[in-house]
Amino acid sequence: MVCIGAGALRMYSYVGDVSLLCGVEDIDNLALEERPQMFDGVARPYVIAYEKVFSTLDSCGVGGPNAQAAEAEKILSCNPDIVISAYEDVEKADALQEQLGVPVITLRSGPDGVFDDAFAQSMTLLGAIFHEEERAEELVSFVASQREEIQRRTADIAREDRPGVYICGLGNWGTTDHLMTAQDYIPFSVANVRNAVTGLAADGIQPIEEEKFVALGEEMDIMILDAAAVKNIQPLYQQDSAMFDSCKAWREGEVYLQMAYNAYYTNFEIALANTWFIAKTVYPEAFADVDLTEKTNEITRAFLGQELAEEIFACPNSFGGYQKLDTETFFG
Repeated sequence: MVCIGAGALRMYSYVGDVSLLCGVEDIDNLALEERPQMFDGVARPYVIAYEKVFSTLDSCGVGGPNAQAAEAEKILSCNPDIVISAYEDVEKADALQEQLGVPVITLRSGPDGVFDDAFAQSMTLLGAIFHEEERAEELVSFVASQREEIQRRTADIAREDRPGVYICGLGNWGTTDHLMTAQDYIPFSVANVRNAVTGLAADGIQPIEEEKFVALGEEMDIMILDAAAVKNIQPLYQQDSAMFDSCKAWREGEVYLQMAYNAYYTNFEIALANTWFIAKTVYPEAFADVDLTEKTNEITRAFLGQELAEEIFACPNSFGGYQKLDTETFFG
């Protein structure tokens, strides 16, 4: 079998047996010199876990955000019995299935990522197809229990005791900085965090204007910065720090770094670990017993059967892992 499209191989790796793979997209084969390399500095736990397996497989396509189409000839050369696709266009999937002569199964995760019902449904579907029903149910139940535990610890915190939190640097096709945010950030909803950003015309990841960032500055008691944005924020801060200093959290040293969770689509296990980090950052007393390295290992063990915190934090764009930032030193 082969997996094609952003996130397909990752989701299969959570439930399926990687020894059944007969091909892999170039972006996921780190042994190749000629391949998309835009995510090499970002942790992709499924690649960390199975890099050696992927490096032995033939190419089923280039993959990556700049190659958004199935490559039928390369897929056929791998001689798969089934194709797992993350391309959600049903008509194209049907056409590919007819062209290949093997079943093409389409997965999706939905806008709420690891907490979305669509993600759970995709895991369940993979479990049914590959006779891994118990494994799929374990993972779905694990995510649900993690969500319930975070919500339980934060549900009774009065709204007036909830600081305003600004999330920024969220990945959007690689273009991200301190203005890229979301008013419906699902980890905030799960952890009962008060989002400093409201009143946008639409939901989803999007940039706000510099004027709005400055206007919201005093509402930002805490800033959570996604590590994907560091490379873009650093030169901006060095050129002109005034806008950043308009943010209360920046002035008062309440800026925190979460792990980049978008790299060839969502790293679902990192998104879950980020939710624990956000909850512990905003409500430290409620999560005083939680160690983020141990929690990250617990999560990667549940998703991939391996403890990968050390390898995740060691990736160049992880900057050593979850932390509170000294912004002057870190960006200066």
